[in-house]
Amino acid sequence: MFSKSKINEPGSKTTADDAKPAAPGSAPAATATTDFKPSPSKPKPPASTLSADLHITGNIKTSGDIQVEGTVEGDIRAHLLTIGETATIKGEVIADDVVINGRIVGRVRGLKVRLTSTARVEGDIIHKTIAIESGAHFEGSVQRQDDPLNPGRSNKTPAAGANPAASKADVSS
Repeated sequence: MFSKSKINEPGSKTTADDAKPAAPGSAPAATATTDFKPSPSKPKPPASTLSADLHITGNIKTSGDIQVEGTVEGDIRAHLLTIGETATIKGEVIADDVVINGRIVGRVRGLKVRLTSTARVEGDIIHKTIAIESGAHFEGSVQRQDDPLNPGRSNKTPAAGANPAASKADVSS
């Protein structure tokens, strides 16, 4: 009787399974483990886009990617931050990767910072690696750090910037 039901089940065509008697609970357990396969990783969601007609007053924080085309008055923290040519940011920018095509008034912190030829930055840049294209406008200081995302490790910034709690207040003033 067991052999007849196994013959009719799809996928069990081996004679070894037909020869050995199976316990009633063992066949469903094997099927359950083969049906469930954990996904290797979720696909990365697309970047959030803040359009050119959008004006935000306040801080933005995400673990994802952001593309800004509008105006933001506040701090931005993201994984990949792209500042469009029409964008204006007034505040501190902290991201793993920062691509600046527009205008930033404030401090920039990033592992990789890139100023394109249309970039206008008025503020300090703290980075691990930096690229500045010909034609970019930059007023401020540039400082290389191994961990630029952690403001507590900053040792050459002004006294007000050395305090991590005060750095947020200094940007909004």
